Amino acid sequence: MTLPTPGLPTTGLPTLGLVGLGKIARDQHIPAIAATGLFELAAVVSPDGDSAGTGGVPCFRSQAEMLAALPGLDAMAICTPPAVRHGLTVEALRAGKHVLIEKPPAATLSEMQDIAAQAQAARRTLLTAWHSRFNPAVEEARQRLADATVRSVAITWKEDVRRWHPGQDWIFAAGGFGVFDPGINALSILTAVLPAPVFVRSAELHVPANRDTPIRAMLEMRAAPGAPVGVVTADFDFLQQGEQTWSIAIETADGSRLDLTHGGTRLIVDGVPAMAEPDSEYQRIYRHFHRLMLDGASDIDARPLHLVADACLVGRWRTTDAFHW
Repeated sequence: MTLPTPGLPTTGLPTLGLVGLGKIARDQHIPAIAATGLFELAAVVSPDGDSAGTGGVPCFRSQAEMLAALPGLDAMAICTPPAVRHGLTVEALRAGKHVLIEKPPAATLSEMQDIAAQAQAARRTLLTAWHSRFNPAVEEARQRLADATVRSVAITWKEDVRRWHPGQDWIFAAGGFGVFDPGINALSILTAVLPAPVFVRSAELHVPANRDTPIRAMLEMRAAPGAPVGVVTADFDFLQQGEQTWSIAIETADGSRLDLTHGGTRLIVDGVPAMAEPDSEYQRIYRHFHRLMLDGASDIDARPLHLVADACLVGRWRTTDAFHW
């Protein structure tokens, strides 16, 4: 999407407000902002007032409070749980701010459609930051598959929720996505690298008796008849013990095999390492956001969210043992 006018300030670095100071903001966003040097982190929002690790920038209890105190902010990065991202994004866009949204960008498809329309109406940049796509190995895989016929894809995305989301009850509450919170990262890679779209044909979703969202999900996806993509399976598990697994195995009709491993940071082709990069995806995100603002453009993609929604629509729901931290 191209906007009528570019959106960078004429002097100095664009100022950024960071909304939500959870694990992803502290571990990824704040270091990436500092490392790229393209934005000035001007303020943060932390409902509990804990702003440790932010370098002493002003801290506010709500985005509305921050916007009222600092109306000159250029951009916002929304890093809250997904259930509240729509309202915050609309508020920021209507205040004239460019917005970067952590994945998933919204809790529903209707919200996703609305924020895209709001960004266009406000003539402001909107970036739906599917961070796993920003690994160079993902782009390399996309290029290799552009003219290929894909025979099969097997996604294995298994991690320990107690390790990566300790005590974060929101992830198992309605609108929290459950195992699809990490699983949508795999789907964002899938939709980026395949030469044709796929559609969810069946799914099995396991929901703990005391929770609202799946702790495990198994999907089967297929492309339209005649498309150059065969069957795609995905196994998402939030109860993985030991080694954590984030891999996508792709077999092509000519007998080649591509393995995207370690969350998309490494590519192996026919058993031979082809690319391995350190985890710098969030630095690439902020460089991309800066470029979009400079060009007066947006980068909005709802395809991974569509696949999650479709899995919930066609899937069989199973109640499993209660989950406790």
